[in-house]
Amino acid sequence: MESKNLADFPRPVHHRIPNFKGSYMACQGIKDLDVFARAQEVKVDPDKPLEGVRLLALQSKKTLLVPTPRLRTGLFNKIIPPLGATKDILRKCATSQGVKNYSTPVGLDSRVLVDLVVVGSVAVSEKGWRIGKGEGYADLEYAMMVSMGAVNQGTPVVTIVHDCQVVDIPEVLLEDHDLTVDYILTPTRVIVTGCERPKPMGIMWSKISWEMLEKIPVLRNLRSQEKQAGKDVTLQDEHWRPPESRSQQQVLLSPVRRSLDVVRLEKGPIQDKDVPANSEAPLGTSVYVGNLPRETRVSELKRALRELGATPTRLTWQGPQGRAFLHYPDPALAQQAIACLQGLHLGGNTVRVALARQQR
Repeated sequence: MESKNLADFPRPVHHRIPNFKGSYMACQGIKDLDVFARAQEVKVDPDKPLEGVRLLALQSKKTLLVPTPRLRTGLFNKIIPPLGATKDILRKCATSQGVKNYSTPVGLDSRVLVDLVVVGSVAVSEKGWRIGKGEGYADLEYAMMVSMGAVNQGTPVVTIVHDCQVVDIPEVLLEDHDLTVDYILTPTRVIVTGCERPKPMGIMWSKISWEMLEKIPVLRNLRSQEKQAGKDVTLQDEHWRPPESRSQQQVLLSPVRRSLDVVRLEKGPIQDKDVPANSEAPLGTSVYVGNLPRETRVSELKRALRELGATPTRLTWQGPQGRAFLHYPDPALAQQAIACLQGLHLGGNTVRVALARQQR
């Protein structure tokens, strides 16, 4: 998608659900599906290529539920536009920033019945077999909704992708916890998969690690509820517990980058003499962003940070020097931001990202 210039902002599309040119057109196809017309409550992932579906759900006055990124603060949020919202306000509500500004959390005890699930994909087959980023969040979200009673085997699942993302996927790659899809929307096609492979029947605790349990509070609550109900909640590594000395910072890191980032955290921030020093934050909590074009505006950087889920608590702008410092509450979030910003392009430049050196 990158080499053929099919990708769209945010780029590059590596390590995320890729946005693509024509995603809005692909989203319009959902209006022709009876499952969308009948749906009252729709759960749509926060990925950029699904923004058009979120907007259509709001315009159709459906209840829109959006999962919290990486399930850090709960399962999902209900998007509530202000009274008398204009088309422009609804468009803002459908963006990732709008999801933050116009939403209220939905608790595990809420009586939610989702009529339609819309997920992002990296690749999908015409048989309905799906591959995501490889972190398992979409599969886990669905399994958690099953445990809550919010969805069942009859709840339709839709994905929106570019035509080039529809590929043959060997069945050997699929596991019991993998989510399948019933409809695939592309800019040129509407594919009804007729998939008969069962969807997840609930959380498969034997696939859940202590590390994931530590990162997702709502998952811990669900495990407690199911344990009280007498269900087997034995974890993948049940007999292993994080040592007392294990840093909470390490637990928060994403599994994909954890092996590299844990080493960085244990050794302290990157000691790069070319990275300017910063004296405004504790050690390891500030991120240096350099190689910014002189014409870049701070609003452009802020927009990219929002889209990539790396919004800092504070930003120090030094545009004339072609750099900025991003300040985060703790080193783990700073490391996650570095991972998210790798390869970011602004104004034709690939920005340079590293932990800022602390001013002596």
